[in-house]
Amino acid sequence: MQATSLEGPAPAPRHPHARQADRVHDDSQQPAGATHPHAAHGPGAHPGHSPAAFRRRFWVSLALTIPVLAYSHHVQAWLGFTPPPVPGHAFIPALFGALVFAYGGTVFLQGAVHELRGRRPGMMTLVALAICVALGYSLLVTAGFPGEELYWELASLVTIMLLGHWLESSAVQAASGALNELARLLPDTAWRLVDGAWQEVPVSVLRPGDIILVRPGAQVPADGLVVSGQSHVVEAMLTGESAPVAKQPGTEVKAGTLNEEGALEVRVQRVGAETALAGIMRLVAEAQQSRSRTQVLADRAAFWLFVIALASAALTAAAWLVAGAGGAFITERVVTVLVAACPHALGLAIPLVVAISTALGARNGLLVRDRLGFENARRVDVVVFDKTGTLTRGQHELVHVHAVPGTVEDDLLRWAAGAEAPAEHMMARAVVRAALSKGLQPAAADEFTAMPGRGVRARVGGRTVEVGGPNLLAEVGGELPPQLQEPLREAEARGETVAFVRVGGVVVGMLNFADRVREESRAAVAALRGRGITVAMLTGDSQAVAASVARELGISRYFAGVLPEQKSARIQELRQEGHVVAMVGDGVNDAPALATADVGVAIGAGTDVAVQTASVVLVRNDPRDVVHMLDLSRATYRKMVQNLAWATGYNAVVIPLAAGVLAPLGFILPMAMAAVVMSASTIIVALNAQGLRRLRLEFR
Repeated sequence: MQATSLEGPAPAPRHPHARQADRVHDDSQQPAGATHPHAAHGPGAHPGHSPAAFRRRFWVSLALTIPVLAYSHHVQAWLGFTPPPVPGHAFIPALFGALVFAYGGTVFLQGAVHELRGRRPGMMTLVALAICVALGYSLLVTAGFPGEELYWELASLVTIMLLGHWLESSAVQAASGALNELARLLPDTAWRLVDGAWQEVPVSVLRPGDIILVRPGAQVPADGLVVSGQSHVVEAMLTGESAPVAKQPGTEVKAGTLNEEGALEVRVQRVGAETALAGIMRLVAEAQQSRSRTQVLADRAAFWLFVIALASAALTAAAWLVAGAGGAFITERVVTVLVAACPHALGLAIPLVVAISTALGARNGLLVRDRLGFENARRVDVVVFDKTGTLTRGQHELVHVHAVPGTVEDDLLRWAAGAEAPAEHMMARAVVRAALSKGLQPAAADEFTAMPGRGVRARVGGRTVEVGGPNLLAEVGGELPPQLQEPLREAEARGETVAFVRVGGVVVGMLNFADRVREESRAAVAALRGRGITVAMLTGDSQAVAASVARELGISRYFAGVLPEQKSARIQELRQEGHVVAMVGDGVNDAPALATADVGVAIGAGTDVAVQTASVVLVRNDPRDVVHMLDLSRATYRKMVQNLAWATGYNAVVIPLAAGVLAPLGFILPMAMAAVVMSASTIIVALNAQGLRRLRLEFR
C-alpha cells in the first residue's frame, strides 16, 4: 500500500472539550465500563443527587434559613438585635423552617429509605430521624404544646449537612474521574479507506480488518497494526510512560493514544469493548467498586454507630427526664446526639481514599483489580519475579561475536545475517537485527536450506555459509578452533546459547545469544532490596541460565528448572515459611502462581489469563512499577487508618458532649454546633484523603 499524502481531506477541527457525553454508539462499540461506577451508589454518592444538586439545594436552603434565624427568639437574644416586624412574623420560623425541611431535607429522607431498604441504616437514617423529630416537636409547640420551637436548629442543621454533602460528593467525583478521563480519549470519528478513498465515519462503525488513517495530532480510534507510515505515538494516557513510542509497519497502536508527527495507516484489530482502553476502563471500574477489608470494617462500624446513637439518644432522654428537664430541652438533646453521631466522616473515610488511590494508580499505569490483594501488598516481604519476559526481554539477542584471527567481526556478522535472513526462528531474527543495528547490510544469499535442529546453509558471496549450534559441528565433524574454546566455556557458564559460523567448511567464528536482562530490572531489584524486601526469581530455564541472571541482578534466591505446573507449589512453599508473597508474571503458565500468591501482579502486555488472575495489573513492561505498587499500597493504607482513627475518635468525644455530660459545668453543646463539628470532621477526613494526591510515584 502506498504511503498516504497529507494533502487529503483533513478532519474538521474541534475543541477537545466539545465531545458530547451523550453521543450515541451502538452497544457493541461502547467501551465497557464507560459509565462511572459511582454514579449511583459508589463512595460518597447518594441516590439521584450529584454535586450540582447538592449545591443548588444548599444555596436555596441557606436563603430560606436566614429568615428563620432572624426571627428566632434564641438567635435574637444571643445577637442582641430585633428584626423589623412584618405581618405574621411569629410564623416566619415555622413557615421557612418547613420549607427548608421540604426542599433540603428530602435528600436525607430519600437516603434513609435507601439505607433501610438495603438493611444498612447509617448516616442518612440518623439525619432523617433527627430532622423529623425536630420538625414534629416544633409543629406541636406551634400548635400549642408547651415547649420551645426548634426551627432554627432544624434549618441550620439541614443547611450545614447539605454543605457537607456538597463538598463530599464534589471531592469523590473529582477523585473518581479516572473513567471519565479515559472515556474522553476516544475520538468521535475516524478516516476509513473505502473503495480506494478516505471517508470520515463514526468510530462505532469500524470493524476488524478496516484500514484507517491516523493523521498527525489525532487520537487513535481503535487497536490495530501499522501497515504504512512512521511516527511516534504518546501512550502516557494508557501506560504512564511519558516518552513517545516509535511506530512503523508491523508495530501495534492502541485506541486513545496520540499520534505525533507522521501519518499512519492502520489495520484495525480490536474495536469498542475489545480495545486495550476498554479493558483498562473495566479494570478501573472493578477496582473502584471492589471492597477492601478496611471498608468492611468501616461499614460495620457505621452500623454499630447507628445502634449506639439510638441507644445514646434513648439514655439521654431518660437521664434528663429523671433530672426533671423540660420537653424542649430533652428533645433538643436527643436531636443533638443523633446529629453528632452521624457516621458521615466514617462513611467517607475509606471510599474517598479508594477512589483517589485508584485514579492515582490508573494515571501511573497501575490497575487495581482486587482491593483485598492490593491492601495485602503493604505487608509483602518477598517479591517473586518470573524471569522470561518480566526480568528479561523475553527474546534472544546477539550479545557477543567471536571471530577467529584473520576474520573481521563485521564480515562475520554480514555473512551470518545473509544466511539467516530467510529463516524465521528467533535467533535468526536476532542476528539480522544485530547486523542492521551496526549499519551492516546482510550479504545477499541464495540456495538457502534450513536444517532442523542443526542450523541453516546458504550461498553467500559465492561461498557456502553455515550457521548452527553444536549439532551442526557434530554432524559435519568440524573441529572447534582453539581460539573459541575458552569463549565457549565462558558462554556455557553464563547460560548463553551459542551458534557457530562455518565458511567454506571451516569454523570462522561463534555467536553468543542470551535473553537480555532489562535495564529496569536492575533498578527494581535494588529498590525492593532497599525497602527490606527479599527478591526471588522463578524460571523454567536451566540452573546455569538462572544463576547467571540472578548474579547479574543481585538476586540471592532463585528457583530454576521449574515446570509451569510447579510454579504455584514454589509460591506456596514461601507462604508456608511465613512470608507474604507477591508474584509477578506475564504468561499463561504464571496464572496459577499469580492466584496462589498473596498478591498476584500481571506485568505489561500479559495474557488475558494472567490479567484475570492478578490482583494488580501493571500496564507497562517495567518491573519498577512493582515498587510503585507497593509504595501506593502502603500510602493508601496509612490514609485509611488515619481517617478511621479520626472518624471514630470524633464520635467518642462528641456524643457524650451532645448528651450533656458537661451540663453541670455549664457547657451545653448546641445542636447547630454539633452539625458544624460533624461537618468539619467530614471535611477534615476529605482533606486528609486528598493528601494522597501528593504521593509521587517517581522512581528513586
